[in-house]
Amino acid sequence: MRYLNSIGEYFLMLKGVFGRMTKRSVLKELIFKEIDQLIIGSLGIVAFLSFFIGGVVALQTALNLNNPLIPKTLIAFAARQSIILEFSPTFISIIMAGKVGSFITSSIGSMRVTEQIDALEVMGVNSLNYLIFPKIIAMLTYPFVIALSMFLGIVGAYSAAVLGGFVGAEEFIEGLQTDFEGFQLFYAFFKTFLFALILATIPAYHGYYMTGGSLEVGKASTTSFVWTSVVIIVTNYIVTQLLLS
Repeated sequence: MRYLNSIGEYFLMLKGVFGRMTKRSVLKELIFKEIDQLIIGSLGIVAFLSFFIGGVVALQTALNLNNPLIPKTLIAFAARQSIILEFSPTFISIIMAGKVGSFITSSIGSMRVTEQIDALEVMGVNSLNYLIFPKIIAMLTYPFVIALSMFLGIVGAYSAAVLGGFVGAEEFIEGLQTDFEGFQLFYAFFKTFLFALILATIPAYHGYYMTGGSLEVGKASTTSFVWTSVVIIVTNYIVTQLLLS
């Protein structure tokens, strides 16, 4: 029953988010602030991880190609499929659940502890719209982060495979183009859009409805990360079954 109550409370929160809207001028400023904190502030770690994980995928594939009958183009093909289909959209989102999700939960939770949310309500401001709506809009730019991750992942794979002497540049490019389907990009960005909504709303829920003091803010951030990751994994499974099966 506790989980059912939480699910119901979560959807009621979403309804409240799109209720009485804050002034446009205020929302505009808040949205740009959230884009800076949530998206631009995450580009560094995303770029670093994407480049080196792409390189590791290429190295692992190259080092396990012991059969001379298997073409070297498989290195680029495997790297492309791994990065586009799963690593960039799914595993980067789980990492973002730790970075962005914890930030959202702790920032809103701190406002709850210091009674700033109550002050907003007293002033007649829809606190759900004021605090959560800008985060949702800011996270709609999240697919651009994943596009950057895909690009840098493939660049990392190219660097590891070609500069490492495992495959020629022409063979690598040929492998990248082998059996490529545009629908794979649609699949990746469709679930990225869903993950963006999850990353914005589940951490916000745990921060907004937390109770207690400053110690509970840390606990809420941990709980937020766990549940955001779980929902991302389950959503990934469902979307994969629906679109790729």
